Amino acid sequence: MTQNILIIEDEEKIARVISLELEYEGYQSDIATSGKEGLELFQKGNWDLILLDVMLPELNGMEVLRRIRSTDTYTPVILITARDSVVDKVNGLDQGANDYITKPFQIEELLARIRACLRTNAIYQKEEEEEQLQAGDLTVNEKTRDVIRRGEAIELTPREFDLLVYLLRNKQQVLNREQILTNVWGFDYYGDTNVVDVYVRYLRRKVDYPFNTPLIHTVRGVGYTLKEQA
Repeated sequence: MTQNILIIEDEEKIARVISLELEYEGYQSDIATSGKEGLELFQKGNWDLILLDVMLPELNGMEVLRRIRSTDTYTPVILITARDSVVDKVNGLDQGANDYITKPFQIEELLARIRACLRTNAIYQKEEEEEQLQAGDLTVNEKTRDVIRRGEAIELTPREFDLLVYLLRNKQQVLNREQILTNVWGFDYYGDTNVVDVYVRYLRRKVDYPFNTPLIHTVRGVGYTLKEQA
């Protein structure tokens, strides 16, 4: 899949050279020559990486970076700066830039930094995907503990979350109450197995009932299963 790179650079000759080199390397690119235009293109497009000049008309690069990071913490940003001071570089990295390159630069170095940022981001995205559990339109991130269904966030208690995660990890399987108790409440739980029924009911109220499409199903005489609709 071709990767899209947004170039925000007010020196048109530099921007054009970068764009031609990127296209030669197999990337697609677009150019903005002001901070305001760059921010508008960022909001309209789907970008794999952003090259951002610091000194820009209308909005400077640091302000553009701040606004990008207020809504997007994932897309890699490489700052292009004529300022070689440590303070400026540290400031850019603290604002959320992934890397920086100082003018004048060799195009080979810029291309190498782009490749490194894209590789790192691909690894990060893969790790994020591995932390997610999904069934139909329900997505659960174990790391952030976010529960999303049809774009809506669902608030769960810690026990409800643990129960949902266990059901998702074993989706399509029928689980009896003893299995659920052991894996969600722990081996040392000696209470009534009815607690499973109570918490399944709590979970259904939040995960199933508002969406009219049940994912959690009762298997009479056995227990419960979580399965996607056919």
